[in-house]
Amino acid sequence: MKPLNPLPAARPALRAPRQFLRHHPVALAITLSAGPLSLAQAQTTDAPEAQLPGITVTATGLGLSAQDMAAPISVLEGQAWQLRRAATLGDSLTGEPGIHATHFGAGASRPIIRGMDGPRVGVLANGMELHDASTISPDHAVVTETLLAERVEILRGPAALVHGGAVGGVVNVVDSKVPTALPANGLEGSAEVQWGSSAREKSGAVGLSAGTGPLVLRVEAATRDASDYRAGRGWRNEEGGRRVTGSDSQSSTGTVGLSWVGTDAYLGAAYTKQAAQYGLPGHVHSDCHPHGDHLHCGGHGHTHEEHEEVPVVDLHSYRWDLRGEWRNLAPGVEAVRLKGSHTRYAHDELEDGVAATQFRNRAHDLRLEVQHAPIAGWRGVVGLSNGQRSFSADGEEAYAQPTRTHKLGLFLLEEYQVGAWSWQAALRHDRQTVRAQDDAVERSHQGLSASLGTVWRFATGWQASASFSRAQRMPTAEELFANGPHLATNSWEVGNAQLGRETSQAWDFGLRKTRGDTTWSANAFHHRVQGYIYGRTVDAHDGFQLQHYTQADARFTGVEGQVRQRINRFVGVGVFGDLVRARLAEGGPLPRIPAARLGVRVDASWRGWEGLAEWVQVARQDRTTAYETATGGYGMLNLMASYRFSGSPLELTLKAENLTDRLGYAHTSAIKQAAPLKGRNLSVGLRMAF
Repeated sequence: MKPLNPLPAARPALRAPRQFLRHHPVALAITLSAGPLSLAQAQTTDAPEAQLPGITVTATGLGLSAQDMAAPISVLEGQAWQLRRAATLGDSLTGEPGIHATHFGAGASRPIIRGMDGPRVGVLANGMELHDASTISPDHAVVTETLLAERVEILRGPAALVHGGAVGGVVNVVDSKVPTALPANGLEGSAEVQWGSSAREKSGAVGLSAGTGPLVLRVEAATRDASDYRAGRGWRNEEGGRRVTGSDSQSSTGTVGLSWVGTDAYLGAAYTKQAAQYGLPGHVHSDCHPHGDHLHCGGHGHTHEEHEEVPVVDLHSYRWDLRGEWRNLAPGVEAVRLKGSHTRYAHDELEDGVAATQFRNRAHDLRLEVQHAPIAGWRGVVGLSNGQRSFSADGEEAYAQPTRTHKLGLFLLEEYQVGAWSWQAALRHDRQTVRAQDDAVERSHQGLSASLGTVWRFATGWQASASFSRAQRMPTAEELFANGPHLATNSWEVGNAQLGRETSQAWDFGLRKTRGDTTWSANAFHHRVQGYIYGRTVDAHDGFQLQHYTQADARFTGVEGQVRQRINRFVGVGVFGDLVRARLAEGGPLPRIPAARLGVRVDASWRGWEGLAEWVQVARQDRTTAYETATGGYGMLNLMASYRFSGSPLELTLKAENLTDRLGYAHTSAIKQAAPLKGRNLSVGLRMAF
């Protein structure tokens, strides 16, 4: 069985991260000597070797396996991904070492990679950007449906640079909405249903591919319906109950795709419509407004408990996807890939049933990649990306004026193998123009990013890796031109049109043992970011903050890891953990940096059953910046099992998350007190593949 990674969890804990590690020598040893093995990298119970070799990372464009990559890679797929999936992408990935989530109730949650979030983490669908509003605010959902995702790839380092601006990393969601191959026997598909206790959640999905060639039709649909979820034992809402008011969510997704599939090529398109409604817990109104670096407040703020209803996001996304690939098109050209998308995104924030704020995003992009045969031993991909985004907000929380952003990027990724060494190099040049429509102000930036990494297989089952990257990120339209109340995060945001580009210099070192009864991996990283852009709180009143987007040099340093000991052909025991320290170069921590984690798990496999038991302990986070409060630690017990019926396409899954019903808060959340993590949640699912 492939061991699973930890899920978010809950319970007040007692020690700060440094105390946690100092008083737990095992924790320190494991953290320093273990690294990010993904679910797909973990060994099975039938053989003592890791599952790396057959796993191809599609987001790079080169078709390299996870084991061949110099940068840490996580690939989640198959049964392990099915057990890990949650309603949001962030919550689905938060157990992966080095990966956390923003956690905004149950409707919105975006991945955080090594302490970096927002526009520094690219979220892609089959290598193309998801054009929603999730980079702008943590209360905006990522427009993807985890039930329809086949696999998720998490990239850092050289390979991530080909997607531009992702100085923290890239999360690539791979789906089947555009068919790329003929279905077996002309028809294949899957269907599943799930139920969860904490929010009385009901969900289901179905996908079907049909065609004998050359045309293949793909149809997908998914739906979710969840009430307010129940927090851990000891938390109470304003009415004295344990359910988080405004954490309910409903969504539906439908896709139709059609492709022409030939022997060495395919070309297809898909149309996807997604609708969602979810509550905004902890939404607070304030009559404060800025006077320079200070807030002026003429009265008292009030929460939405005084209104008839908690605010609700009403979201709609309409997206076209185009994908094509031609292999062996000409001598020296291994493949040519074309990808494009057009998105119309809108969401209204409803208060008492009336649209108080309206967000609109219309975007299109195009990406062309040419994969060439080896030249002097170097095999690689050269490409061009071009995109445009028009964003606007209108209403009470229209904190950014309408803007239009145009991006153009040229990139190159090369790979060279000689003996026991594998080298990867990446180069990208970006140009960006952002125009504020109301003020007719335009800002242009350009940046050059490069990286070099190597993997050395110095002995059987052992390999070392190292990579260095110098990446540049241009400021977003909101960082440049924001000026208004952002009540979801209880703040007034002020942009700075004079912001320049960020420049990140990052080192990553890794060591892996991939064969034998004991397998492990260790990674340590250090990022030096010149001109790091963040919202600096300069004043606060009754929790309402005045934030100015500013630039300062910053440092990110951390370790992350995982180790597994095979006990026998049925049972394995593992330990995992991660730690990141993020601070300004001039002193003082950055806001909302994840706390250290350490966990222990036992996995087992027997006669169609596969199971997992794990305990995850999150340390107290008291490295806080001005106007930020410390967050207590928590611990959680999770149990998971699946059973594949003999001679049947049916598979049963059972999960018990936070079995002891502990209370805990995510330090990365902007509304941690109003929306704690889930309490005990029992869920059951049934899936059929044919």
